Amino acid sequence: MKVFSNSHTFNYSWEEVSTANWRKYCPWNDKSTHVIAVDTLNREVDPATGILRTERLITCKQSAPEWLKSIIGCMETSQVFETSYVDPVAKTVTMVSQNVTWANLVNVQETVVYRPLDAHKTQFEQDARITALCGGWQKIKNSIEDSLVTRFKENAMKGKEGFECVLAMSRRVFAEEREKERLLSEGKLMMA
Repeated sequence: MKVFSNSHTFNYSWEEVSTANWRKYCPWNDKSTHVIAVDTLNREVDPATGILRTERLITCKQSAPEWLKSIIGCMETSQVFETSYVDPVAKTVTMVSQNVTWANLVNVQETVVYRPLDAHKTQFEQDARITALCGGWQKIKNSIEDSLVTRFKENAMKGKEGFECVLAMSRRVFAEEREKERLLSEGKLMMA
């Protein structure tokens, strides 16, 4: 098993980050073009805790290394099952994901947590545990795990850059909407 860990501080409030998280794979994020579908399978709020639990299936264009494709075959897409928990009291967003594609060959479990540092900053923590499941072939297992850790490192940088774009656009759009609401309430803006 190999582990990849990453952390970053976003200069946005937890409220901004937790809201923008649902737009992470939208056109505002030009770094996530590999994500071709995000399907919400279930969403519910626990009435006792207020925690929003969401299950999603994320479909991505496949980009496995060529040597790995030659061993296990080539698929055009891969899927990841994600369960997220938004706790408005503790102010945390926790996302736990598991690969569906090639699950019989490799197990990838990722946990991401967003929590506020202060009123204007949010801490991002990412932890991925990667385990190749190919019997006693330690050299192949190590190569698969190393390759996936490298991929996580590359994608972590792209993910941070893309999410920064989503956060900036969200802040701008919400500010524009607040201004429209203010002008409407003051009677200075006429609706078309």
